[in-house]
Amino acid sequence: MKRKLMFLLLMLLSLLLVFAACSSNEDSAAKPKNENNEKNKDENDSNANDEVELDNTPITYHMFNAGTSIRDIDTNETRIGKIFEEQTGVNFRIEHLVGDIKQKVGVMVASGDYPDVIVPDGEIDVFLDAKALIPLNDLLNKYGQNLLEAYGDYLHMFTQPDGNIYYIPFGPTINEFKPAPNIDQGAFWIQRGILKEAGYPIVNTIDEYMDLIVNYAKENPQIDGMNTIPFTGLTYDWRFFAFSNIPNHLAGYPNDGGVQIDMETHEATVYADSDYAKDWLKMLNDLNTEGLLDQEMFINNYDEYLAKLSSGRVLGFFDYGWQFGQARTALREAGNPDREYMALPIVFEGVDKDQYLDPPAFTSNRGIGISVNAESPERIVQYWDNMIKEENQKLIMWGFEGEHYEVGDDGRFFRTDEQIELTRTDAEREATGMRYFEWYWPRLNGTFSDGNAVEPARQPAVALASYTDGDREYLDAYGISTFSELFAQPDERPWYPAWSANIEQGSGPQIFEERSDEIIRRHYARIVLAEPGNFDKEWNDFVSAYRALDVDGYEEFFTEVIQNRVKGEW
Repeated sequence: MKRKLMFLLLMLLSLLLVFAACSSNEDSAAKPKNENNEKNKDENDSNANDEVELDNTPITYHMFNAGTSIRDIDTNETRIGKIFEEQTGVNFRIEHLVGDIKQKVGVMVASGDYPDVIVPDGEIDVFLDAKALIPLNDLLNKYGQNLLEAYGDYLHMFTQPDGNIYYIPFGPTINEFKPAPNIDQGAFWIQRGILKEAGYPIVNTIDEYMDLIVNYAKENPQIDGMNTIPFTGLTYDWRFFAFSNIPNHLAGYPNDGGVQIDMETHEATVYADSDYAKDWLKMLNDLNTEGLLDQEMFINNYDEYLAKLSSGRVLGFFDYGWQFGQARTALREAGNPDREYMALPIVFEGVDKDQYLDPPAFTSNRGIGISVNAESPERIVQYWDNMIKEENQKLIMWGFEGEHYEVGDDGRFFRTDEQIELTRTDAEREATGMRYFEWYWPRLNGTFSDGNAVEPARQPAVALASYTDGDREYLDAYGISTFSELFAQPDERPWYPAWSANIEQGSGPQIFEERSDEIIRRHYARIVLAEPGNFDKEWNDFVSAYRALDVDGYEEFFTEVIQNRVKGEW
């Protein structure tokens, strides 16, 4: 009897131990938020508690960033980069894009001579097709627990059809979404002094906007001894989208790329040859005929474009706020607030409301990956995993406490006037590393666990304190507290942005994008610069060339993408 009782007790104890082990494993594993991540979950469960010893042996990796063109640098030359090197032993020698991105990437892929780490920007599908990036699943499960936690809700959005993750996108929103108080996305911009001289009018339509600019230009043919440029645009290289997207925004749509999405049917329609596009190009053609359009708009490179904006003689243009920050800084430092630019929510007459402000979004087809040529790729993942920690994200985004920001009694971060000016300067942001680390790496969006905004610009106290007396003059004149209040709130778009869909190289949609981009670039310039009597001919030539492509197939591809995303299938 005693032997039988002992046997039963041993069996019960064994079951309890098995249950406890399973329970412990389940609680400690990083739990993915979508059924598509079951593969990652299984691997995660087995690796989450493994002790991983961090190798701090000094090593330098070559990194190519196609997304921006700032000065090349070793990350350990910056204060933040030096700290990260001390924490991980890793340094990156960053090479930034010079010249044409497609040519650079084409040479790289043809030769197979890849840097260790690649930020491909819009060419990411080229690298995927070339099998230039390694799968990260196993590395993330073993060395990237902080990354998996940060990206948990989004993993399925950038897991490829073969079940692998090849790159890490930027900016998953954690905790609370924080809208931007100022305009860092698309808008029509106008020199602020024009609004003051006109008595601070409400300007909503493109006709009202152009009338203001044309009248001011005729009365002020020169500014500070330089010929006035009434209107210009950005058409250089991959940034051409800032020109080709304009009809879409005038029609009251957000930046979904080359298509507009019906809010009810979720069907995608191209707009490059729409009546919206024709009306906009006709307006530019009229400006050109009257000598009011920048004659170098289609030949200026990016630096020349920024130089013109910085000069203070450009009255108006369309662009995305993040593309001309250098010019905005130069104008502010010049000390004439009336020469600075103000964003306006311009649409065509008859359009109900603008949709310039982005809804909460996640761009799943941009990111940073590790090439097949990289040695010890686990060191790179460990570096990323370290930098995504909250304390390091605060360092990247906010800088050093006491130098770049303060902490109030309520725990909220804020900046003094001196700190605001300091963190505006490129020299300081480069020296600290904020300019190099704040984008194009694994990073967060939203709010930290203590409620502070990840991005200082989205912290209300910082945004309000950042306004100069010149800013407040215009804010007060329009009865608003932040510049984004002039714009309509964004409608909910669970697929946004459509252009973040991965498109297989050599597929119909990819070939359409490549060829249509060439056709639009060539014909839009001809249409705008045509003699008035030739406008219709040039437009018809464009439509014929554009419609010779597989427009229907392209629209069907994006319709399927959008309708799947609405159902939660990325």
